[in-house]
Amino acid sequence: MLGFSQVGAESEWRTANTQSIKDAAAKEGITLKFSDAQQKQENQIKAIRSFIAQRVDVIAFSPVVETGWEPVLREAKRAGIPVVLTDRSVSVKDESLWVSFLGSDFVEEGRRAAKWLVDYAPVKELAAKGEVNIVELQGTVGSAPAIDRKKGFEEILKNQPKFKIIRSQTGDFTRAKGKEVMEAFLKAEGKKINVLYAHNDDMAIGAIQAIEEAGLKPGKDIVIVSIDAVKGAFEAMIAGKLNCSVECSPLLGPQLMSIVKDVVAGKPVPRRIVTEEGVFPQETAAKEFPNRKY
Repeated sequence: MLGFSQVGAESEWRTANTQSIKDAAAKEGITLKFSDAQQKQENQIKAIRSFIAQRVDVIAFSPVVETGWEPVLREAKRAGIPVVLTDRSVSVKDESLWVSFLGSDFVEEGRRAAKWLVDYAPVKELAAKGEVNIVELQGTVGSAPAIDRKKGFEEILKNQPKFKIIRSQTGDFTRAKGKEVMEAFLKAEGKKINVLYAHNDDMAIGAIQAIEEAGLKPGKDIVIVSIDAVKGAFEAMIAGKLNCSVECSPLLGPQLMSIVKDVVAGKPVPRRIVTEEGVFPQETAAKEFPNRKY
């Protein structure tokens, strides 16, 4: 029996991630106890305690934020229940509180977004003439992807003095908040904005609406790069409104089930399993779209 606590259903990505886990558990004949935390850490802690009480064989979860997990993970350890982290990591002093972490390298995703941006011809032309003003829509405050995607992006831009992040605020990984924050950016900075970097596609799609409502052309007046590569992003790229999406695959179900089976069988499992991913600029979107599973 596997107890799984999911962050919520904040984006297309998360919905696909949940589906992948449910399908893979059914396929492997693993009994799944599933709990949706609605983006609240206290709900996840409650769910983990409930899994401990139900004596599940393995607990897996995708943590809302990085910190504050030590007490509940110690309870799981005392109960002899191994914990697998999926998609996001935790920050704990005692590293023995979890056995394996399966997911993307978020820092690398941030780097890839920045590398694509620096090499994108229209942006190169802007940089040759003057400064490139970037606004950033960050993910949920304190979450691993928000921290790491910012870090990777800034790491590449450190060596690019013309590239400046002029505004940065959380859009909570949701479409509605992405639109709302982009509206505020546009009010404050208006035509000064050259680039939008969004920590996920859903926020970028919300921001596209705000840009259009402000009478500007997304993808032309403001270059947009985001992360996830969900179907909605491909549709936006095909429509010429989004310039690039860096992949972060949600289809972790099959890999998670194989880890769970190994853990239960007492086999050693790798501490860190990184998912393989690509970068999709606008030019490749139409060709790649039929292959997208999410």
